[in-house]
Amino acid sequence: MHADVAFEVWSSDLQRRIEDVLDRALTFGAGTPAPLAEAMRYAVLGGGKRVRPLCAYAAGELTGAEPTAVDAAAAAVEMIHAYSLAHDDLPCMDDDVLRRGKPTCHVAFGEARALLAGDALQAQAFATLGTSALRNAGEACALLAHAAGAPGMAGGQAIDLAHVGVAMSLPELETMHRMKTGALIRAAIRLGAACGRPLNAEETGALDTFAEAAGLAFQVVDDVLDVEGSAATLGKTAGKDAARNKPTYVSVLGLAEAKRHAAELREEAHAALRTFGSAARRLHEIADWVARRTN
Repeated sequence: MHADVAFEVWSSDLQRRIEDVLDRALTFGAGTPAPLAEAMRYAVLGGGKRVRPLCAYAAGELTGAEPTAVDAAAAAVEMIHAYSLAHDDLPCMDDDVLRRGKPTCHVAFGEARALLAGDALQAQAFATLGTSALRNAGEACALLAHAAGAPGMAGGQAIDLAHVGVAMSLPELETMHRMKTGALIRAAIRLGAACGRPLNAEETGALDTFAEAAGLAFQVVDDVLDVEGSAATLGKTAGKDAARNKPTYVSVLGLAEAKRHAAELREEAHAALRTFGSAARRLHEIADWVARRTN
């Protein structure tokens, strides 16, 4: 990718790229039941901001990796993310009916097929990553599993479900979102960076600090938009957190303070990248994008 193109062009090009990569990864032969394949493709293709793949490509650019080297990692993290959305939207979880501007997977295909589609997407993510050309595919799979499992995304969702109608302090809320949202963003950045030159301990720590701040900023803005946005602009149900009495940054901090907190996290993300200089341009732009987005 050309280093001199605007972020909007860079991100749009890579969003189209990851769509093609995912399309190929989710094209199956005659041995795969067609209804299951259809639900898997529905859950992944044709929508979404692709934040996690963009993080992977930006981190890969930082370490000198070509997009072709990052494709498998970017696709794997997006399939994990898509599987989590298909499961989170189920009636036994968040019970949502709208995702990415269209009916949720279980509304379109039924609960059983949506559940199986999520299961199969998780498996396909590890198949994609495990057969990639990464220097150590085994370590990459372990990193992704940690981010997606009980210490990460799944654990964060468990905490979220346990606190419907239960107050949380700000530290408790941030711990939950470091797991539920931040862990997979951190994995995307780690995996993308691993596609290029090796990083030293200081650089790895800086990227982890960036990922934590950017991931939390993304969630804070999500909570703000749940209050201020609409289904038409968000592509998902607005106001659902308040309706379910779930703790959010807005309920804990108030709307104005939540917005200030997002701005503070954005600055923390920028500060973490100072050691990389101009090589971190795309990660800086992603920090601005996630903190200032309106959908």
